[in-house]
Amino acid sequence: MLLTGAEIVVECLKEQGVDTVFGYPGGTILNVYDALYKHSNEITHILTSHEQGAAHAADGYARATGKVGVCMATSGPGATNLVTGIATAYMDSVPMVAITCNVNLPLLGKDSFQEVDIAGVTMPITKHGYIVKDVNILADTIRKAFAIAGSGRPGPVLVDITKDVTANQCEYTKMPPAEKQVKETDNEADIDRAVALIREAKKPFIYVGGGAVISGAQEEVREFARKADAPVCDTLMGKGVYDGHDARYTGMIGMHGTKTSNFGVSECDLLIALGARFSDRVVGNPKKFAEHAKVLQIDIDAAEIDKNIRTDVSVVGDLKEVLRKINERLEKQEHTEWIAHIMELKEKYPLNYDDSGLSCPYIMEELDRITGGQAIITTDVGQHQMWAAQYYQYSKPRTFLSSGGLGTMGYGLGACIGAKVGNPDKVCVNIAGDGCFRMNMNELATASRYNIPIIQIVINNHVLGMVRQWQTLFYEKRYSQTILQDKVDFCKVAEGLGCAAIRVTTKEEVAPAIEKALALKAPVLLDCIIPEDDKVFPMVPAGAPISDAFDAQDLASE
Repeated sequence: MLLTGAEIVVECLKEQGVDTVFGYPGGTILNVYDALYKHSNEITHILTSHEQGAAHAADGYARATGKVGVCMATSGPGATNLVTGIATAYMDSVPMVAITCNVNLPLLGKDSFQEVDIAGVTMPITKHGYIVKDVNILADTIRKAFAIAGSGRPGPVLVDITKDVTANQCEYTKMPPAEKQVKETDNEADIDRAVALIREAKKPFIYVGGGAVISGAQEEVREFARKADAPVCDTLMGKGVYDGHDARYTGMIGMHGTKTSNFGVSECDLLIALGARFSDRVVGNPKKFAEHAKVLQIDIDAAEIDKNIRTDVSVVGDLKEVLRKINERLEKQEHTEWIAHIMELKEKYPLNYDDSGLSCPYIMEELDRITGGQAIITTDVGQHQMWAAQYYQYSKPRTFLSSGGLGTMGYGLGACIGAKVGNPDKVCVNIAGDGCFRMNMNELATASRYNIPIIQIVINNHVLGMVRQWQTLFYEKRYSQTILQDKVDFCKVAEGLGCAAIRVTTKEEVAPAIEKALALKAPVLLDCIIPEDDKVFPMVPAGAPISDAFDAQDLASE
């Protein structure tokens, strides 16, 4: 059938099973929005308050559902406002297609009004980027974009379309979406070497990363932990793959990981990395990281092998498939003394905090209790992010959404909206510090416009908490530009943007506030006032070995 480019965009979205798009219109993309208007009963468009919010919402939708998220923006500043969200998705391997439109083809390269080479701008932060200048290749380009975004190691793909292409016509033939190809490993010898290494180990430790979430390998990981008889830690991105309630689970590893995980990995004789990339926040000092251990790394991306930490054995392939093969070949191991030692470390070094007053750990524990640990938690970046990772117990993957690689302040609210749209039957809660919340709090207007019943918890200490923590510990308390004491009232802001608001100042108010927020079934903000000098512990100084983890008790005893 003969269709315009704009109509082809919409038809291709329908081909790919897209039910929701997040975006913001403008001049060059008007034709596409006109086509969306005619198909509003098939594709829901969420108008965000800012293009960055649209990118984060598409990201949150993708992480929470496993589908490819879609965002849209016009040319120039509309497109560049997507960049932070695209980079966030790229760093955390999130499948996303960003569709932008540019000026007419004859105006390209002439510094035309609202013209930006967005494909060039985003080249380092996308899996691939396209500039479509011919309507005849538009459909195939969009199909390729979805295939690339969702295959292998996922990531964002940009499709930039000149405005005249959206108006031009060509023949369109509907095609079914390409089947997702699982990248099977054909290196059976590597798998055999991996199994042999596991058999030899006396003190194995499993380190789970975000690749395990993407692969959907949670059942295989849990079976593997039982067969290898090994303790399990995870990264920020790997939360929920291994059940946080299980006795083998030792908590997060790295800069704000548990002492049990950090000390255990430092003592183990085999470290097994499952879909993890050995980031600097995990490793600390690479020369001292797991220095007594051999390293086995399984990852779908060959570029991650030996990039940060040298391996003894590696297997490149889809983690779910590789672990399935390993589990078939590996007989049940037994490491009674090692497991007993790790259990002693867990008992000796539990997470703890000052419970004399209102604190974020207490809020997270109450949220966990009231929601039965079944909520989807999104976060911004900073102290609250670490507390949310430490004190809410995740038992399922895709329930903790956070900017791990880029560390994007302002990520969480848009991501929470996207997660809720993709999972309307689940409780979705964003945890933000007051510094982060200021960056994208305008997205409360998006939640209220569509009555998206999310809960926004602001951990309000009137400072940039994590930066202040560093200034306290390493900069002799020189609090340069980290104090946020001013006249901003987040409850009034939320109410002004159409949301309900509750201020929480004591421990006793926490549970009633959460229960009321859940009962309202509408967007609600909880402004939780905590002390300005609460700190996240344990902590490892930047560049130090993770075995140097310290907490408040260690500081007090110095």
